[in-house]
Amino acid sequence: MSAATASADAPSRAGEQEQSVTPLELFFDLVFVFAFTQVSSFLAHHLTWSGLVQGAALLCVLWWAWVCYSWLTGAVNAEAEMPARLVVLTAMAAMLIVALTVPDAFGENAVLFGVAYAIVRVLHIVLYVVIGASETRQAILRLAPGFLGGPALLVAAGFFDGSVQAALWVLAIAVDYGIVIVRGVEGFYVHVEHFVERHRLIMIIALGESLIAIGIGADGTPLTPTVIGAALLGIVLVIALWWLYFDYIVIAAEGRLGEETGTERAILARDSYSYLHLFIVGSIIFVALGIEQTIAHVGEPLALIPALALCGGCGLYLLGHNAFRFRDHRTVSYLRLVVSIVAIALVPVVLEVQALVALALLTALLVGLAVYETIWSEHRNRLRSTETEPGQ
Repeated sequence: MSAATASADAPSRAGEQEQSVTPLELFFDLVFVFAFTQVSSFLAHHLTWSGLVQGAALLCVLWWAWVCYSWLTGAVNAEAEMPARLVVLTAMAAMLIVALTVPDAFGENAVLFGVAYAIVRVLHIVLYVVIGASETRQAILRLAPGFLGGPALLVAAGFFDGSVQAALWVLAIAVDYGIVIVRGVEGFYVHVEHFVERHRLIMIIALGESLIAIGIGADGTPLTPTVIGAALLGIVLVIALWWLYFDYIVIAAEGRLGEETGTERAILARDSYSYLHLFIVGSIIFVALGIEQTIAHVGEPLALIPALALCGGCGLYLLGHNAFRFRDHRTVSYLRLVVSIVAIALVPVVLEVQALVALALLTALLVGLAVYETIWSEHRNRLRSTETEPGQ
């Protein structure tokens, strides 16, 4: 083991058992509940191909802001340090402005969106530099050009529109996401239990957005038996999404992350959680859009974009799980792969049948998958039995 790896591993081992998600982190995450709701609302009001791409871009930058702070609060106890606590709360206020500007982030509020977002990201770096360990401080300074350059490009994008604005957004996301590959994550510590728990909680927030979507879709609509049936199908679908992730996926992933140490653990955390969970969380947002549109138009076929959101979201969710599993274990679930393909292939069918029928088909597909795995999957049952063994 190299000296760098050993030094990076020592603090991780020392503090791992003591590290837990703090009330400040939970409080900070609340602003992302609103932000994700705003993205769903943006998509609902921009049911076009360009709107779909813009919504995905918004999700990318919001997700990366959350990712940066999830690594930060895993490395330092921001709640215990008063200056750190104030910085995080200030970032929370700035993030609220970001969320408020999401509906017009490519229009009149584009500059305000970029400036508020840049403040959130600058405060992240400042806090790392001020109270981070020396190795972590050096690591964040190594990444600072990308972490500041990406948000700066978003500010610049606010002064343009059309293709120039789009190009600057693409470049901003590429720089922000790419810097941690180009310059690496050496020097960052990952406390496994804390890190995994943070991602479990953000998954709950994303799934909660789907429940909010049911209420938004039903708002102003008479609660007929059909609408009530659609709402019930919606919540069963959300339960299936929850089940498919929390039943055993997180158990396997946490165990795998704990097997690595030092820089290798940080690399695995970056790939499996910071990158691949974007697709899993993003797919839930798209499913939420599909559920909302289903309840709002329950007696007629879904339009193309909502149909893609519902079917493609379910498919992408399972594909994200397989990508997550492949990165961690170099294996895939062929059953989940088949079900994801079937979900996406249902788009032409969904365009022809009533939205209620479409939602029923997707719900039955994912519930059937969850039931099959729970009863007959040896991989799942082995993991669950290991988890419940004394001393595990």
